[in-house]
Amino acid sequence: MSRVTVGPFNRVEGDLEVSLEMENGLVAAAYVNSPLFRGFEQILVGREALDALVIVPRICGICSVSQSAAAAAALADLAGVQPTPNGRRMGNLILAAENLADHFTHFYLFFMPDFAREAYRARAWFPAAEARFKAVSGTATRDALPARAGFLQIMGLLAGKWPHSLTLQPGGVARAPQAAERLRVFAALREFRGWLERQLFGERLEAIAALDSQVALHRWMDSRPAESSDFRLFLEIAEDLQLARYGRGTDRFLSHGAYPKEGGGWLFPRGVLDLPAGALQPFLPGDVLEDVSHAWLEEEPPRHPSEGETRPVEDKPGAYTWCKAPRWQQQVVECGALARQVVAGHPLIRELVAQGGGNVFSRVVARLLELAIVVPAMEAWLRNVDDSPFCAQVALPGDGRGVGLVEAARGALGHWIILRGGHISRYQIIAPTTWNFSPRDAADIPGALEQALVGLPEDQPLLVQHVVRSFDPCMVCTVH
Repeated sequence: MSRVTVGPFNRVEGDLEVSLEMENGLVAAAYVNSPLFRGFEQILVGREALDALVIVPRICGICSVSQSAAAAAALADLAGVQPTPNGRRMGNLILAAENLADHFTHFYLFFMPDFAREAYRARAWFPAAEARFKAVSGTATRDALPARAGFLQIMGLLAGKWPHSLTLQPGGVARAPQAAERLRVFAALREFRGWLERQLFGERLEAIAALDSQVALHRWMDSRPAESSDFRLFLEIAEDLQLARYGRGTDRFLSHGAYPKEGGGWLFPRGVLDLPAGALQPFLPGDVLEDVSHAWLEEEPPRHPSEGETRPVEDKPGAYTWCKAPRWQQQVVECGALARQVVAGHPLIRELVAQGGGNVFSRVVARLLELAIVVPAMEAWLRNVDDSPFCAQVALPGDGRGVGLVEAARGALGHWIILRGGHISRYQIIAPTTWNFSPRDAADIPGALEQALVGLPEDQPLLVQHVVRSFDPCMVCTVH
C-alpha cells in the first residue's frame, strides 16, 4: 500500500488536500483535510445578537448571502417572528440569485475546464471541449462571465451589494425596491433566461425542467448535435467517460428545504432520502450531532451543534483536519443540488440516484436542472411583489436560542445561536462542505467525499479532480 497526497486544488474556494491510500491500483481509503482555521464561531461569542448579520457573511465571499440568510433565520427563530410576505419573496430572490450564480460559475469555470486538458486529446469530443472550455482562451470564458455579471446586477438592485450584503433581516429585508428597480430586475432575469436557453441548454428552461427520465434525457440528447449547446456537449462527454460510474458516496441525501412558498412549505422540501432504508425521512434539527474524533479540536463526545464547542488543539493523535464530522442519526449524508432534487422528488433525479446513487454525472445534472427550475420561480416571486411591508418589526429577547436552516448552493447550511444577557454565548455553524467533506467519526466511518473516492483507478488521476469538483467544494466554509 502507498499513500499519495493530492492538492492543493485550484479552482476551489479555500484550501483542500486529499490523501489517498492506494492498493492494487485502486484507491483503498481517502482522508480529506481542511487545513484552514479562522475562528468565526469564537469571534461571535460575547457580541450583540445583531452583530451576527455583519460578521457571518464574511465567512465566505462566494456564498455570503446564504450565511446571512441562515443568521437572519436563526434570529427570527430566536424572536419567534416570520418575515413579511414581501420580505420572504425578496429573501428568496436574493438567495436564489447567489445560488444560481454559483451553479453557473461551477459549471463554466470550475468543472468543465478539466475536460480541455491534454489527457483527453484523443477523445472525439475534445476539439469542441477545448475550443469552448479551455481556461482563459475558451469561448465560454468570454461569453459566460458577462452573462454572470449581468445576472448578478440583481444583487445590487435588491441587496445593495454583493458579497456581504446587510439587507437580510429576521423580519424580511431592510430595503423595499421601487417599481422601476423591480422592472430592471425582471429585465436582468429575462436576459439571463435568454442566455441559458441559447447557450447552456439550447432549449426552453421549462422543457429542460420537464425531462422526467433517463429515456427522456437520452432522447433529448440524441435529437441535437453536440455543438448545439453546452449541456448537450457535457452529456456527450459524460457518456463517453462514464462519469455516472464514479464518485458514489453515501446513499443518504439531506435537504433543509429551500425557498419558502406562499402559504407554507418550500419550493424544494425539507427531508432526508435514506436509500438503504428505502424511505424519505423527516429532517429534525435534533437528529444532528457533531463528532470531533479526527479533528484538531479539543476532544468531547458527539454533541448537538447548539451544545458544541470549537476549541483548537494543534497536535492531537489521530486528527488530520480542522473539520468536524456532522452526522444525521449517526449516519453520513450528502447535501447539495442533487440532495435537494432527490428529496423534492424530481423524477429524473430520483431515477438517476436509484440507479447509481450520488455520482459525478448526477450531481452536475441536478445543478444544471436547478437553473432551469429556479429562474422561472424567480420570475413568479418578482411578479407577486406588492406594496405591503417588506420587513416586520422584531424585538430580540435577552435570553434564548434559535436555529436557522437554509440551502446554500452547495447544500444544507445551519446556524445555531444562544443568547445570554443580550449577548451571544454560543454560535455554531455547519456548512454544506462540512457535511460532504467531513472526516471519519468515532466509529471510523468516512465522510461522503472520502467514501466517494474509494475505488477510483490509480492510473486515471483526473477522476479524483472530477469527483471532488462534482461536490462543488467551498473549503473556507468548513472551518469557521
